[in-house]
Amino acid sequence: MDNKRIVVALDRPDMDAAMALAARLDSRACRVKVGTELFTAAGPAVVERLHERGFEVFLDLKFHDIPNTVAGACRSAARLGVWMLNVHASGGEAMMRAAREAVDSVARPPLIVAVTILTSLGDADLAQIGFSGPARENVVRLARLARASGLDGVVCSAEEAEVLRQATGEDFLLVTPGIRLASDARGDQARIVTPPEAVRLGSTYLVIGRSITASSDPAATLESIRRSLGEGATA
Repeated sequence: MDNKRIVVALDRPDMDAAMALAARLDSRACRVKVGTELFTAAGPAVVERLHERGFEVFLDLKFHDIPNTVAGACRSAARLGVWMLNVHASGGEAMMRAAREAVDSVARPPLIVAVTILTSLGDADLAQIGFSGPARENVVRLARLARASGLDGVVCSAEEAEVLRQATGEDFLLVTPGIRLASDARGDQARIVTPPEAVRLGSTYLVIGRSITASSDPAATLESIRRSLGEGATA
């Protein structure tokens, strides 16, 4: 079992803020995610700086374009040495296969996972843009397509993890964002999915943001979550 299931979302607007947060985390205890806002502001330099601090990076840019363009983007990301990157499964089989072939051309290929259906889209939204069937049905179909196209896994909600694990097998990676702690304010959430519950449902990696990054002691919160998952101490 991977002893670093947690990926901390460095959702910060610039390099300085991201590195200040990274300085409060232990690279032996987690990986980190660089998303669109931060990468647009700081560029490849932020990935290089995080690597210097010992972090493995999930580059969350959700590439979605014609196969040749996505292949070039994935190849460039792979040359940065990222641990994981993602593409949109709705780009189709040819695009996903091109992404796979592109990263396999580097010495240490990153993992590639696919985004199926954005969690912001409900059944009515999908019908509006031309998808037939409910969101969950489309998620499963696109996850199977991603696996058939040679990708390593998908990004999914914890609610989808169990059905996807059954549909795609035990060795397919399920990367789950939106994890909350039992102690977090519920806000408008009717149901909180905690890290242990997400793992029980089948998630491989947990992307956690504010529960850690808004904590007064991010490192201590991270270690508490790791203990709840049965991960060994880093000290």
